[in-house]
Amino acid sequence: MSLPQNSVLIVDDEASLRKTLRTSLIASGFAVEEARSGEEALTIIQEHPFDLVLLDINMPGIGGIEACRRIRGASPHAGIVMITVRDFDDDKVRGLEAGADDYVTKPFKLRELTARLKAVLRRTSLQAAAEPTVLEIGNLKIDFERRLFWRDGEEVHLSPKEFELLAFMIKNAGFPLTHLKLLRSIWGPEYGGELEYLRSYVRMLRKKIESDPENPKYILTEPWLGYRFRDPDPPDSEA
Repeated sequence: MSLPQNSVLIVDDEASLRKTLRTSLIASGFAVEEARSGEEALTIIQEHPFDLVLLDINMPGIGGIEACRRIRGASPHAGIVMITVRDFDDDKVRGLEAGADDYVTKPFKLRELTARLKAVLRRTSLQAAAEPTVLEIGNLKIDFERRLFWRDGEEVHLSPKEFELLAFMIKNAGFPLTHLKLLRSIWGPEYGGELEYLRSYVRMLRKKIESDPENPKYILTEPWLGYRFRDPDPPDSEA
């Protein structure tokens, strides 16, 4: 018996790009449908859900950002990956804050895109299941319930906010987290512009969890955007 296919909705106004993406994703085992605009995508999503939405940020009509916001509202459990233009960092931030899980920048390799989509699927499937209380990543181990953390088998003391920040990053491993999202998620909705405050906590965390804090392998900086916690040996790492 064949395994069920994960479904992807491609939302882009460029027919040639939709065709290329469709061919590649079908070859990678996805079931694919297309929409030419954000409005058409919302109509299709209301008829039946998708596991993933691949959404171009620059489209006529309501545009990619507003489409992302509405799709997230209509389909809260779908993974959303946005296609952005390189060097337009504000677009990336706005897309993530509108509800996107990740982004790829044009031009991108189809192999990179497939890896990003599979990573989003892993996270959404983990969210649907019970969250593990203890998790190991590389040489790190964290107990979310007892609020304990180890590096190379030795317990490391973290302040309450350090633990909350690290736990949040680990739970979202592999995904870009904006400064705003981190500040509001950890410190509260009244925070948003305290970038140096956040950076100081990241520096302290790197000193405690990284072998070489100046060249981190776990907490990576996303320039002008925020941070991304990287699993050094994730599933499907060959992609």
